[in-house]
Amino acid sequence: MNPINPTNPNGRTEREPYVVSGKGHTAVAINAAAKAGEWIKSRQGQVKDLGTKTSAQDLVTEVDKGVEQMIRRLVLTHYPDHTFLGEESVEPGAAAAAAALEEARENEYMWIVDPVDGTTNFVHGFPFYCVSIALVVRGEITVGVIYDPTRDEMFVAEKGKGAYMHGIPTAVSGETNLSDSLIAMGFPPDREFAQPVNMAGLQSILPQVRGVRAGGSAALHLAYVAAGRVDGYWEVGLNPWDCAAGVLLVLESGGKVSDTLGRPYDIGTRHIVASNGKIHEGLVSSLTSADATGYKL
Repeated sequence: MNPINPTNPNGRTEREPYVVSGKGHTAVAINAAAKAGEWIKSRQGQVKDLGTKTSAQDLVTEVDKGVEQMIRRLVLTHYPDHTFLGEESVEPGAAAAAAALEEARENEYMWIVDPVDGTTNFVHGFPFYCVSIALVVRGEITVGVIYDPTRDEMFVAEKGKGAYMHGIPTAVSGETNLSDSLIAMGFPPDREFAQPVNMAGLQSILPQVRGVRAGGSAALHLAYVAAGRVDGYWEVGLNPWDCAAGVLLVLESGGKVSDTLGRPYDIGTRHIVASNGKIHEGLVSSLTSADATGYKL
């Protein structure tokens, strides 16, 4: 893969199309994400069938469903025996997500896909959404791809081989002080459980940091931690497809990911803290002291 073309006659670097040779897992994920992203971008402002899932804030469109079907076809064409876990193929709610994950875990190879992470942003034309694709092999995330079609940014990670954005290695920030950190967070559509807990976390963390940002896409927030654009991120109430690819990006970029109590991340972890590693303990401590971990202590 060589997405940077330094020989442009106009003196500008241009990104080549994401067409990756070979049929390896990473190549399939990149090609699927690129094709899905192109289609998503072409549908911006043309959403006709807008529905809801768990609440009026939990949106789904025909684009989400169509993109998931597209990715499913592309992946299963190469790997028909693999399991496919996509957001739009699972009934809404935490219990349904947990049940679907447990069933999918029985397969050696499991693809975890969020066709449009940031659907509300997409519907409103707010350019912060992405395609997220991860491959889990025998319980470990081995490939993570996040593609932001509006910025044409492709984040790719392979277990043990590092993480890249347009072929350039990504690395978490070097910030050591929580007070000088820029932190990302999220507000999931669950207004009864997750929102109050995240608000409690915000009230605790905001006075201790330089700033907090809530862009509306868990996957992109994780990619931004990996790229050093934010120093940390937390959110309570996530699903596997929200964060699987992004978790690998952070880890392969030198960062740390845990649950909100500081315990090791698992694919089923719903309450996430990701950081450059240096401010991780401070984030976890702040959430714990505010009773904002999402767990009953």
